[in-house]
Amino acid sequence: MMKPYVILISSASGIGKSTIASEVANTLGIKYLIETDFIRAIVRGIIGSEYAPALHKSSYNAYTTLRDTYNFKSEEELITAGYEEHASFVIPAIEKVISRCVLDNDSIVIEGVHLVPGLINIKQFEDLANIHFFVLTVDEKQHQERFIQRALAIKRGGTQIDYFKENRIINDALVSQAKTLNIPVIFNNNKDTTVKKVLQYINEVSRIVFVRHKVDDIDLEREIITKHGGRITDISYYIPEFKEPLTRIVENYEDNTSSGKFINVIEHETKQKESLGTLYELSNNIHSHHLYAPDENKLNDIIQELKENNLLYDENLVKK
Repeated sequence: MMKPYVILISSASGIGKSTIASEVANTLGIKYLIETDFIRAIVRGIIGSEYAPALHKSSYNAYTTLRDTYNFKSEEELITAGYEEHASFVIPAIEKVISRCVLDNDSIVIEGVHLVPGLINIKQFEDLANIHFFVLTVDEKQHQERFIQRALAIKRGGTQIDYFKENRIINDALVSQAKTLNIPVIFNNNKDTTVKKVLQYINEVSRIVFVRHKVDDIDLEREIITKHGGRITDISYYIPEFKEPLTRIVENYEDNTSSGKFINVIEHETKQKESLGTLYELSNNIHSHHLYAPDENKLNDIIQELKENNLLYDENLVKK
């Protein structure tokens, strides 16, 4: 039996997650689409404001209910803590919804600001469902424009206009936490492009590949991977004196443009390039990546081209 899809789409208010979630659900033929705001409304009916004051505020002003404000070093920390306190009351109910869908083998798309990376436990469903978690974002100017448009478009949105700063802080917190946990962060600049990228993540295949090359060949490796629509999410260095490889997360490698920025940083940051060169030397230029591609054919094309350019390395030699 094929495992159901559980697709989680999070962002701060005004980024456009509802539109993207609807498009993704329609494209994949998923009949269950739910906003976490609806789940929150049910939880509010069960837990009163005297027991959970943060729950009965909005995500962006829940911080006003916190009592230990002196423990926070900045306004950003305070607002983020209030937001997470607010979301923490909703997340157990969200997990119950996911559990029911998984039990019934039904796919679902869930969207909402309450989907906080690190707070919602998605690992418990990984063996039972195809879990995909996304955080959407836009630059500050575009966010403000959309935020105001959204606030004016909904009857209850008038008071939200005064809380853009708080929502932007929530956006930054979501993006930061997503990157820490290697959850895809997608810039929602264009609806069709965003939906296409989300679907690419959902449908892609992956494999661990071992390569051997010098720092100067990083751009060649990048060109081979991105021209076939591939990406990497990490790099593991195999240093002889270490029992386990030294692994770091690779960000901004989703396409040719973003990966080009990644290479540009390496080329122009002297200290970073020197440090990277040292790691390459210590590992005899041998490292591995989690390599992702849109489908099996493109994955094989990438691997074949890496081999043709003498970049591919036999993983069995690493394990000796």
